Order: sequence, then structure tokens, then C-alpha cells
Amino acid sequence: MDRARRHPSRRRLLQGAALAALPAALLPATRATARPRAVDYPLAEWVPASTSNYTAANRPSTYPVDYVIVHVTQETYADTLAIFQNPAKKVSSHYVVRSEDGHIAQCVRERNVGWHAGNWDYNTRSIGIEHEGWVDQPEYFTDAMYEQSALLTSAICDTYGIPKDRKHIIGHVEVPGTDHTDPGPHWDWTRYIRLVNSA
Repeated sequence: MDRARRHPSRRRLLQGAALAALPAALLPATRATARPRAVDYPLAEWVPASTSNYTAANRPSTYPVDYVIVHVTQETYADTLAIFQNPAKKVSSHYVVRSEDGHIAQCVRERNVGWHAGNWDYNTRSIGIEHEGWVDQPEYFTDAMYEQSALLTSAICDTYGIPKDRKHIIGHVEVPGTDHTDPGPHWDWTRYIRLVNSA
């Protein structure tokens, strides 16, 4: 072994120290350092639910994904995220859409089973999208919310081959056995399905 290999030069030591001082985000990703995406939908922010509030799975291998289920939170956006992060609540949805600007949080990866429908069979076969607001307050259903949610639903349908129709994009109220009424009478289904199909 030559001297250069046994004793690195001062220049090499300084280069190594400089690289070590760089934040990891500035270094090029390698196979060893590359991490999988935190979100399935690129426009979403990752705000993870407690692992106590959903079932880990490997969908669509373990279960087919056949539905998108539309919910209304009956809570504020922030309170909904806090509920999903509370391990005692035993509830979660894959996404939450904010009323004001249509901002989307992803709380559960699509491969996992969210606990949103109140029906295990439908939970296993659906992606749940919560919308900030109350069923009796239509002012929460803003243009931004409809538009951003429709883009999300369209992307989900494209990913899993779900038809973009009312048989496959349903409200929580339509889940068998549910006692929920959301998204309620003020949700504009005609507009929403049109937006999903034109996305």
C-alpha cells in the first residue's frame, strides 16, 4: 500500500471536512441516501396520522382500491389533523382538504387502510378524502376546495383505474351501515364529478 493511501493529504482531509459540514439536503442523493416519497400525491403536505389510527397494508396487492369516499370533517382543518394524530381516537383518512385555499394534507399513505368509512370492507377498498367544514354550512365548500379536491380524486382514479363516476366516487352517507350524513345536501356532486373528469 502506498503512502497516499495510508495517509490522506491535507487537501483531501479539508475536502472531507467541508462535505461533512454541508446539510444533507445539499448533497446529491445516492441509492444509500435516497428515501421514498413521503406523499403519494405531489401537491400534498405530509401530516402523518398516528400509526394507531390506520392499518398497515400493501394495497393494491393486499386489497383492490375501488372507491374514493368524500367526507366532511365537522371540524376545522387543524382540529381534524390533531384528531388523526391522537392515538386514542382510532380514526383517520388518507387526505384532508382545507376550505380556504384547497391545501391538501396527506395523513395516511394510500397503500395503507384508513379508518374513515365505518365499514371495514369499504375501508379496505377506498381512499378517504376529508373536506374541512360542516354539512349545514355550504360557505365552507369553496371553489378552491372543489378544484383541488377534484384534481386529487382524478389522480387517485387514474392511479387505480377507478371509473370517474358516482358509483365509484361516493359520499360517506352512501357507505352501507353508516350513521353519517356527510358530505350532506350542500355538496355539489354534479359540479364535483364534472371537475374530476375535466382535471
